[in-house]
Amino acid sequence: MVLPSEPVTNIESMYRRKNGRVLIEIKLTSVIQLFNSFDPAPFYEKEIDSEAEDYIVDTVEDFPAKTKFMIRIYLPPAIVASEEAKKIVPAIHNHFRYRMLVTERKYRAKLRFGRVSLLIGLSFLAIALIASQLVAALNSHLLAQLLSYSLLILGWVAMWQPITVFLYELWPIIRLKKIYEKISRMEIEILPLPQPG
Repeated sequence: MVLPSEPVTNIESMYRRKNGRVLIEIKLTSVIQLFNSFDPAPFYEKEIDSEAEDYIVDTVEDFPAKTKFMIRIYLPPAIVASEEAKKIVPAIHNHFRYRMLVTERKYRAKLRFGRVSLLIGLSFLAIALIASQLVAALNSHLLAQLLSYSLLILGWVAMWQPITVFLYELWPIIRLKKIYEKISRMEIEILPLPQPG
């Protein structure tokens, strides 16, 4: 990545562009450097190194959702045309497609959990409201009123989990899934490392 000589005023000024697309540039000394060396899968199905994945995902997250990107990978000139280098593009696309599917599965599981907890919460709230009304109607003593308010509070506390799921927990999962999907379709360019001087 080429850093500007002037002070950085925004994140966009740190990245070069090509045809209106932000370049996510990665310089490698070997093809295997891009992949998780502990992953036993065949080369083209290997998991991307976590640092490389984080760099790509973080870059996409730094920009507005409609921004277009291109991944540009620089390799030593001697290996740019190698068979291993040719497998980089499908390997990156496969990796992020897999991440997208895993995130989709997490979203469905969280949505299912949210629906069940909403049903439980609403049922408990209804029971608590009815019990609260009964206690308040049967006795106007201070202890009965305290019990009535306690039941009411418990009913609303039971709604905390479903509210948290639907208001806060689902949206980050949806956003991450969209990012993975976007990366899985990005154009990827393999170029030789620029020679010094």
